[in-house]
Amino acid sequence: MEVLYGLFDTLLLTARDVIPIAVILFGFQLGVLKRPIANWHKVVLGFFYVIVGLTLFLVGLELALFPIGESMAEQLTSVEFIHPNLGPDETIIWQDYLWVYIFAAAIGFSTTIAEPSLIAVAIKANEVSAGAISVQGLRISVAIGVSFGIALGCFRIVVGDPIQYYIMGGYIIVVVQTFYAPKMIVPLAYDSGGVTTSTVTVPLVAALGLGLATNVEGRNPLIDGFGLIAFASLFPMISVMGYAQIVDALNKRRALKKQNNMS
Repeated sequence: MEVLYGLFDTLLLTARDVIPIAVILFGFQLGVLKRPIANWHKVVLGFFYVIVGLTLFLVGLELALFPIGESMAEQLTSVEFIHPNLGPDETIIWQDYLWVYIFAAAIGFSTTIAEPSLIAVAIKANEVSAGAISVQGLRISVAIGVSFGIALGCFRIVVGDPIQYYIMGGYIIVVVQTFYAPKMIVPLAYDSGGVTTSTVTVPLVAALGLGLATNVEGRNPLIDGFGLIAFASLFPMISVMGYAQIVDALNKRRALKKQNNMS
């Protein structure tokens, strides 16, 4: 019964969030553009599907994904797991957190692949580029960036380095890449950094960061526990532009090889 109450509450909250979007869209279409809505039956049905789908999605995350993710983050970062036979004169070093880095990379990759917002952006990018930008290629390159970023962010929490050095260094790489990456990919790479930090990724990554900062001696959860989202937003820009640069270089190499063969 409690699950049904939770489902109903989530349905009302989702409808409250989606209905203003529908009002704005319909209002501009009818009031500003003064044009009828084509296939309005399908449009209304689509909004209904959106509300129901988001409701089930959010409830599913709350019941299954978030609890087990938070539990694993807490267990993986506990001293009992990191170093069960820790002696009184021994200290935990950053290498002892290997499984934390692996888990961070794996959860970053998998949650990014599952992000609905990234899927939507990848499909649209594929459409407007006439297939030049691969849906799977974009999703995987973004996921690799998030995976590396979150693992690096966990390493930063463990060693206690100031976050600004990592972020500044990352943005220096982004700025340099911007001058050399194919121009059509640069805006998409910048957007890819934002769409990755959405419904699925943020709660799990935040739980991992807070759990790690809580269990590492000398770390403040408020100061050190947050910041992983910044890593998850930054490194996809690097990986997407890097992916485009690699593809561009391979295409130029093939074209040059073909030209040499013909001559």
